[in-house]
Amino acid sequence: MPSVVNNKPVADELDNPRLLRVLRQLRQYEHPLLRFDAQGKGEGVEVVIMLREERTGIDTYRFELLPRDLDGPQFEWQFQRQLYDCLHDYLIEMFTRTPQDKTGRRGLGH
Repeated sequence: MPSVVNNKPVADELDNPRLLRVLRQLRQYEHPLLRFDAQGKGEGVEVVIMLREERTGIDTYRFELLPRDLDGPQFEWQFQRQLYDCLHDYLIEMFTRTPQDKTGRRGLGH
């Protein structure tokens, strides 16, 4: 799947201007725990968020950007907002137990 090798787009991705736009945005973000990638998906682009070090039970997070989002004049701001929203969702999905988890409470004797 990698569309980026050493922070450079793979040759077959160079003809997709929407993908290149997203890859340029992603290069501006660096995180100590997460890494980012993107690939073309039809007319849109799929953004991929994953842990730098894989762990069992933690999936890769994916979200799609539609052509209307990719071509809009406020793309950079909308992209950042959507990325941050998805990062929030991804981290929340990593919880292994929450107060709403009745099974977890039973295991603690509550």
